[in-house]
Amino acid sequence: VQLVESGGGLVQPGGSLRLSCEASARTFSNYGMGWFRQSPGKGREIVAAISWHGGNQYYTDSVKGRFAVSRDNAKNTVYLQMDSLRSEDTAVYYCAAGIPTPFGLGYIVHDFEYKWWGQGTQVTVSS
Repeated sequence: VQLVESGGGLVQPGGSLRLSCEASARTFSNYGMGWFRQSPGKGREIVAAISWHGGNQYYTDSVKGRFAVSRDNAKNTVYLQMDSLRSEDTAVYYCAAGIPTPFGLGYIVHDFEYKWWGQGTQVTVSS
């Protein structure tokens, strides 16, 4: 599975960006998808995750109410809408794909459970 992110860039505080991640997989709808970020000097952290069917989402506390994850299985694409951006959101953002456990909520929170990763896209929030 190949994952290609797009949509990063420079934005002022309070602004918005929408990240996209297109997957090459034929069975995209089988995968739980996640967005992670990593800034200099910090470890990789999960931002949001979405179940294979799109009905369940997870958000880390710092982005709740500001970010929204969604997916379009017909387009093999997952999105991250980021509003009210802050300087602390500055990071390289990665999308990831994995196979969720059969009896859970359908999304994956832990990075070690993801099997495929994109190359990352830079998001810089600065005035």
